[in-house]
Amino acid sequence: MAPLRGWGVRGKRLMAHAPYGHWKTMTFIAALRHDRVEALWSLTDASMRRPLASMSKPNSSKTLKPGDIVILDNLGSHKGQAVRDIAQI
Repeated sequence: MAPLRGWGVRGKRLMAHAPYGHWKTMTFIAALRHDRVEALWSLTDASMRRPLASMSKPNSSKTLKPGDIVILDNLGSHKGQAVRDIAQI
């Protein structure tokens, strides 16, 4: 979410814009390795449950290997059983 306030030059109005306007988000998912970034995926939606659940294990197994660490934040859509099943290969 873009901040709606900022610091400007004294006596001057701060003129800037928020990407995607008001209350729109972009979600970026990637696999971060010590030597590269792979499996880039971007969505212009805040609700992740359906897109994440649509990922199949064969697709995720191309990138995820046994022993890899998967980090999910505290977003409610990351707590679904389908997402946990995808992350546990």
